[in-house]
Amino acid sequence: MLHGSGMAWWAFTRPDEEKQPRVTRALLRRVAAYARPYATQVALALVAILAATQIALIPPLLFRELIDHALPAKDFARLNLLAGAMVVLPLLEGLIDLGQRWLTARVGEGVIADLRKSLYAHMQKMSLRFFTNTKTGELMSRLNNDVVGAQRAVTNTLLTIITSAFQVILTLGIMLSLEWRLTLFALVALPFLLLPSRRVGRILRGIINQQLDLIGQMNALMNETLNVSGALLVKLFGRQRDEVARFSDRAERVAAIGVKQALIGRWFFLMLGFIASAGVAVVWWIGGILVLQNELTIGTIVAFAAYLTKLYQPVAGLINARVDFVTALVSFERVFALLDLPVESQDRPNAITLDRARGDIRFESVSFAYLASESPTNQLPLTPNGNGNTDPASPRWAVRHAQFEIQSGKLVALVGPSGAGKTTITYLIPRLYDPTEGRVLIDGNDLRDIAGESLARQIGVVTQETFLFHDTVRVNLLYAKPNATQDEIERAARAANIHDFITKLPQGYDTIVGERGYRLSGGEKQRVAIARVILKDPRILILDEATSHLDSESEALIQAALEPLMRGRTSVVIAHRLSTILSADVILVVDDGAIVEQGKHAELLARDGLYARLYRTQFREQLPVSSDA
Repeated sequence: MLHGSGMAWWAFTRPDEEKQPRVTRALLRRVAAYARPYATQVALALVAILAATQIALIPPLLFRELIDHALPAKDFARLNLLAGAMVVLPLLEGLIDLGQRWLTARVGEGVIADLRKSLYAHMQKMSLRFFTNTKTGELMSRLNNDVVGAQRAVTNTLLTIITSAFQVILTLGIMLSLEWRLTLFALVALPFLLLPSRRVGRILRGIINQQLDLIGQMNALMNETLNVSGALLVKLFGRQRDEVARFSDRAERVAAIGVKQALIGRWFFLMLGFIASAGVAVVWWIGGILVLQNELTIGTIVAFAAYLTKLYQPVAGLINARVDFVTALVSFERVFALLDLPVESQDRPNAITLDRARGDIRFESVSFAYLASESPTNQLPLTPNGNGNTDPASPRWAVRHAQFEIQSGKLVALVGPSGAGKTTITYLIPRLYDPTEGRVLIDGNDLRDIAGESLARQIGVVTQETFLFHDTVRVNLLYAKPNATQDEIERAARAANIHDFITKLPQGYDTIVGERGYRLSGGEKQRVAIARVILKDPRILILDEATSHLDSESEALIQAALEPLMRGRTSVVIAHRLSTILSADVILVVDDGAIVEQGKHAELLARDGLYARLYRTQFREQLPVSSDA
């Protein structure tokens, strides 16, 4: 467990399905906070609901007046008035209900939008390791299904509770005024309505929690297999049937638990309906006896029976609302569980802003570790505990006591075997991770003292695997500088040797590049990425120079684009080409997370260490045989 983080990071991806939500004041206050901005609309909706409720209670009195007075007296004027009221009142109630629905819809959609914005903003603050350890589909499920479930607690359920409570009070008052003895008999059924609700609520809580987890798993599978990379992998390995079977299994599990939830809900309503029907029958029976004994008029018993239905319905609504509210809190708790995940790389108080960095970089005894329990492909880095120490549980060190300095404008080449820790070192500079020990400084400032957005503006990164949005070339370039002019865009594209290619596309700069840029070749995507960084104009450049998968023409174009890009900038390059290594101001040789050698090419060859071995096995062949350095 990560000390000082408030919650284990894997608590989100491995939820405790046995844990049941508890309705606490703190939870209710937090839920209420999302409804507070809509207090006016909620208040108006309540007024509309209460007005409609009072209007709905008038018709039974009209029935009594019609049966006991208008018809026996053959009073045509009263009959006309009562008939007109029976038409006007439902119309008025419907108009008020329409306004109330509009208000509650605005509140509901507002709450959904606020929850989604809070979740999305929080996820944007999370470190890289959060995304390497969390399935995108599960995040999408939280943003969609859980948010909608949480919204029900604020709009539907809460308003139902208030409305039903008000209707019960008013109805009981009218019933007592009509016939107090029948009212007492009617109340006998209420405890039997309450009995099943507690157990059903507990069962539904667990089912809904499990249902949301299953939906998240199904969404995760869809996200992995329906994006371009996943679909390509499935086709290349001919696994379409297997993936259809895997999806079918998850879809059937979602369907099965949905049926289970529906059946439990219907059994609950069946019990409520039976108890309510029994209560109505008893009241009709006793009321009929009183009518036969001339102690009660027919109109009164008809009105009373109508009010009895209006009593049992809101009571059942209150009971069901309690169940709905508690189950809706499952969604709120799942949303809050994600919102409460600690942000690893937070700006410190009074963080400074770098307007234009010089570009000096210094690593002071920097170490960084992944948990030993995490696989290399799903790494989970440690964070310091409250005492500044690391979790003692067998860390796997990716960087160990790195100590070096890069002067502004210099080129540093990182060289080493695969898995040596080169990429991790480059991830520490833009603060994608924080060091487990030691400090990384830019211009003498600890990265943790620099505002995150300010730091991001100073650093440009070109990764080996280029990501482009499913949008136009122009939009992808403008991601680096949203206010860039067309002239600036074209200058950057020309510098990256991609302008001529773009102009030959069907819509030029307005051509859609496809999901992850798959409509472009690897070299074309990388040159677009280089143009994007040129447009950003950072002071520090981080580059993974891997071009082995590209053809010689694309590689030559990319190398030509990189030369002006690195000129005058502090550049940290994971070098795969001897030409870059030879032009580097300093070469850092990385092995097993440690900087084992540093210096220039000739110096390192003379030491006959790891660099010399790498040169003989990897780089020497890039020069003619006669050029042996």
